[in-house]
Amino acid sequence: MPVIGFGTAVPPHQYEEMKAAVGMALKVGYRQFDTASCYGSEGTLGAALKEAFQSGDIKREEVFVTTKLWDDEHDDPLAAITRSLKNLQLEYVDLYLVHWPLRLRKGHTLPLKEEDFLPLDIKSTWHGMEKCFELGLTKAIGVSNFSCKKIEDLLKHAKIPPAANQVEMHPMWQQKKLREYCSKMKIQVCAFSPLGAPNTPWGSNIVMDSPVIKEIAQKHGKSIAQVVLRWEIEQGVCVIPKSCNKGRITENFQVFDWCLTAEDHEKMSKLQQKKISRGEDLVNSTTSPYRTI
Repeated sequence: MPVIGFGTAVPPHQYEEMKAAVGMALKVGYRQFDTASCYGSEGTLGAALKEAFQSGDIKREEVFVTTKLWDDEHDDPLAAITRSLKNLQLEYVDLYLVHWPLRLRKGHTLPLKEEDFLPLDIKSTWHGMEKCFELGLTKAIGVSNFSCKKIEDLLKHAKIPPAANQVEMHPMWQQKKLREYCSKMKIQVCAFSPLGAPNTPWGSNIVMDSPVIKEIAQKHGKSIAQVVLRWEIEQGVCVIPKSCNKGRITENFQVFDWCLTAEDHEKMSKLQQKKISRGEDLVNSTTSPYRTI
């Protein structure tokens, strides 16, 4: 998996803008692209990649594509990945993730109601994921938003262990315990919202507004985003920043020819921790596997 990826979780009115951004990202050097069935962006990403493949500039085997099993698709991962591959116009993806350790009824709407939650059968879900791998529809399988405990539960039933765990991670939510556990179990951690998802309805500017990170960036003559991404990469984590702006797409990729100092890491290790994507809508006291925040 390339250490830096390109995120595609954008609202529908930005799909065409995102398609052009994927083309720009390929020219800059990105080779990992992240999507999910619930984003609605699989078709747009697939169209952009198809154009690149047909031009001859990029070969399929040079690109790493990730998509995800949504919460109402747990009963049949094979059917779900087949739909995703049709949308992506691909014969296989490189990584297929269980999006959440959560099972919802078909036809659910937001905000979720108690009757939308169904009992999670991770043994059955993971067996379906393994079938997708065995049939060659994905080169690897993994999870997303899984805690140490949820991974432990999965491993009790897994013939094939998860290759990756994609979670919220950034300097304000460093996931030290989870990263240590995943490292021990040889599971690659991938960071979504690696910059805190600033200027989005679900994100926050707390990462980009950090005075500590700003001071480090000024010292190195780098942007705040570059320092954040470099810090995450130096933790051994894959990062998936997202932007449709050509300048930021280029800037986010320029993180490979310099390093942070031990002093920088010491300062960033002391930052106050605050999870941004708290998942309040996934919590209830009766039917959800999440009883409390």
